[in-house]
Amino acid sequence: MDMLKVAVIGGGSTYTPELVNGFLARVGQFPITELWLMDIDEERLKIVGEFAQRMVEFKGSPFKVFLTTNQRTAVLDASYVTTQLRVGHMEARRRDEYLGLRHGLIGQETTGVGGMAKALRTIPVILKIAEDMRDVACPGAMLVNFTNPAGLVTQALSKYAADVPAVGVCNIPITAKMHILERLEQATGRKIDPARAELKTLGLNHLSWHRGFTIDGEDVWPQVIQGYIAELKKEDDPEWDPRTIEVLRMIPNYYLQYFYHTDKKLKLQEKWPPSRAEEVIEIERDLLHKYADPNLKEPPADLMKRGGAYYSTVATQLLNAHYNDLGETHVVNIRNNGAVKEWPAEWVLEIPSTVRRSGVTPIPAEPLPQSQFGLIAAVKAYEMLTVEAAVHGDREAAYQALLVHPLGPRADKLQAVLDDMLEIHREHLPQFWK
Repeated sequence: MDMLKVAVIGGGSTYTPELVNGFLARVGQFPITELWLMDIDEERLKIVGEFAQRMVEFKGSPFKVFLTTNQRTAVLDASYVTTQLRVGHMEARRRDEYLGLRHGLIGQETTGVGGMAKALRTIPVILKIAEDMRDVACPGAMLVNFTNPAGLVTQALSKYAADVPAVGVCNIPITAKMHILERLEQATGRKIDPARAELKTLGLNHLSWHRGFTIDGEDVWPQVIQGYIAELKKEDDPEWDPRTIEVLRMIPNYYLQYFYHTDKKLKLQEKWPPSRAEEVIEIERDLLHKYADPNLKEPPADLMKRGGAYYSTVATQLLNAHYNDLGETHVVNIRNNGAVKEWPAEWVLEIPSTVRRSGVTPIPAEPLPQSQFGLIAAVKAYEMLTVEAAVHGDREAAYQALLVHPLGPRADKLQAVLDDMLEIHREHLPQFWK
């Protein structure tokens, strides 16, 4: 059998066992021979990695699991490289959250000041992975990035590592798809195979709008949206104002609450601690304790508390579709390249795309209306500026990125926020401290 090697950068993540389960479930179609888990945290890698090895042995050892702290060794001769890393660990996320709280801003890890801080730390690290792939991975090896902010990181890859095939992936679209299917099944009383359904969605990562749904090619969106509005009207504290959904005739990505209901989200921050990072620190401590049990051979139920539903499904379905040239439709973050011809070609969008062995191609789509485009254009300007700031350690680009972001500080407070951001993450931002 030919070698089919997959490398996971950030292999010490508590998500890794779910990913291993995904590969075990698909080994008949996706004949992986080697799974390399790489992490710079040796202690976590040992705990998670040895648990992954026990999981695979328990299923008859259909492939081998290797552990390494050397990135180039991990990607050497790999056909696929997935990234699920967190520069600065969960403590850096906690700092991002409280950075926002200190300045009366949204401190969420993927949007606003928190998302920007994470991007500045992450982009140089991901670009180094692409560089190593270029040097030692299989020709045409694909980089599948799960690291947040996924769209912004993929934007950096598309400009500064354009010769390395790369897509950004998020579990939000598949979660939205499964929730819509659940509602349709409740309404009709019939089970629907997810493979028969397609979600039409468009925007940026964590800034997208779901606007269509088909089953066997038949449009059922009018039924979906009416049912959703009726549901919202019954609730005492609905996720969205029903009138907003009636006007848009679209379902916003969950993360748009930070833009559409900013005051509500700021009030929730005032109740910290615990912030989400602090909650996750406790969840991960418990998970790692369980993973260390030499008798454990399958992921514990508590893994679901970590979030990231359908993560293994998204990851392994995409690799399987690419490897087997299936021509399936997957929602990914990828360069527009004229798919939405009214928008700039260089923008990385979250968009349904066709996955073939020859590559991943965005499917032509109509642009979103002006009410969505205005927000997308502002956030995309922020993303482009943040990429330049991260790559070059450019403080003026970072200043402009915060200035244009709809959730950024007022101009007279901006320098203080930027100085605070760069200082608290100084150890992970050497490009700004030359």
